[in-house]
Amino acid sequence: MKIELLGKKLGMSQVYDEDNNLVPVTIIEAGPCPVLQVKTDEKDGYSAIQIGYNPNGKSPNGSNSCKKGHAKKAGVDAQQVSREIRLSEGHEFKQGNIITVENFKEVKIVDVVSKTKGKGFQGVVKRWNFAGGPASHGSMFHRRGGSFGLCQWPGRIFKNKKMPGHMGDVSRTTQNLQVIKILPEKNLLLVKGSVPGHKGSILTLRVAKKSKN
Repeated sequence: MKIELLGKKLGMSQVYDEDNNLVPVTIIEAGPCPVLQVKTDEKDGYSAIQIGYNPNGKSPNGSNSCKKGHAKKAGVDAQQVSREIRLSEGHEFKQGNIITVENFKEVKIVDVVSKTKGKGFQGVVKRWNFAGGPASHGSMFHRRGGSFGLCQWPGRIFKNKKMPGHMGDVSRTTQNLQVIKILPEKNLLLVKGSVPGHKGSILTLRVAKKSKN
């Protein structure tokens, strides 16, 4: 079954596997995620569930009456983050159910969807790995991008030209990460390798879509 969880990146560490090999892992706090709403084909035109997540384990301060009322229908506290999961009709989830990391106990490979670190406005050397110009003092051309556009016809910059601009803070999916260990009592899941984003960033954990296992 298609399962997804909202979680938070806690950072990286390393553990030993069964063969005594040192494995770098990312520690993810996954859930618990209550089911806030169940959408059906008859009522909403498609089948899905809406899940919520509170990164700090407590309902957010200053929640408006809309969020509180929406969560109250499911019998849970207001949630800071919510997301929809498309499911086929006839799934087993109901409003008020709690999805935890234990739902991933049989899963070996997962995908992680998260946002990369924001870098702000950057030049072409950092953003696109341009080589830049000579480093000597008199060159007057060090980390610039060179000429942009054309003097006469067509007198404009073509689309997709690599230029300075905003870097980072975009959604990225890391596929086929191996699940090393699950700690249900602490809502923790350890996956092999790195995951985009800063410590504390919100991410989505799901069963791998393109796994060959």
